[in-house]
Amino acid sequence: MTNTLSPILLSLGPLTIRWYGLFLALGVLLSVVIIVRLFKQNNLKPQNAIDLCIWLIVGGLVGARLGEVLFYEPAFYFSHPLEIIFINHGGLSSHGMTLGLLITFFIFVRYHPTPAPSPSKGEGNWKRIADILIIPIPLLATFIRIGNFFNSEIVGKATNLPWGVKFPLYEASPVFRHPSQLYEALVALVICYLLFVIWKKYGHKLPPLFLTNLFFLLYFSSRFLIEFLKADYQTSLGLTMGQILSVPFVLWSVTWFILLLVGEGKRMRS
Repeated sequence: MTNTLSPILLSLGPLTIRWYGLFLALGVLLSVVIIVRLFKQNNLKPQNAIDLCIWLIVGGLVGARLGEVLFYEPAFYFSHPLEIIFINHGGLSSHGMTLGLLITFFIFVRYHPTPAPSPSKGEGNWKRIADILIIPIPLLATFIRIGNFFNSEIVGKATNLPWGVKFPLYEASPVFRHPSQLYEALVALVICYLLFVIWKKYGHKLPPLFLTNLFFLLYFSSRFLIEFLKADYQTSLGLTMGQILSVPFVLWSVTWFILLLVGEGKRMRS
């Protein structure tokens, strides 16, 4: 590949369109369309989906920005507090976005009860809805990582592999590096496909929160592994901040599946 990567798609006078903004907008739009369609297929009101998506967009964006501020560069942002509001200067955290989405979702379902997809009843309502919402989330992650690629962000370590990429915005004398952003984008796309196929094949036969925890397990464990290929992000613990933040999600999902298997075992023996 060449070393001509640019974050700017188009400039028209004072108007500048960036690749990152384009891919982020496409990812959000497609995710909303998919969620609305899944709501319709499960006898849920599309307006409920739209209302929830608006909340999630705001909550996810706020969470992503606060995650960047608190997890990655707190010293800089606390010294320059006005920079916190300038999202166009870069800096969104996927872990912060995940937490923002989770918190926003629980607030929404607490004050805006939504009927569950038939035949789910009782306290599992919000869990079934969570499993619907999680399906397009890795697709959104795919588009975000492609935007990171054009921004020369989250670059990989130097490599001699034939698909290595030069990132001139990252360093003055660029060398070929792993396109770690594209690795994450590809993995997220595969996860999205798997979630969709499992949902279509098994649907409501799945235990509530199965897809949600499967996403946590697959996405954050793959994120942990790909972090080993990223450049200059290690902390004093020998791990990257992305790896440290991924561990709780992986442990949570592994524990959930273990408890599910134990519960199924007891049910079969009874």
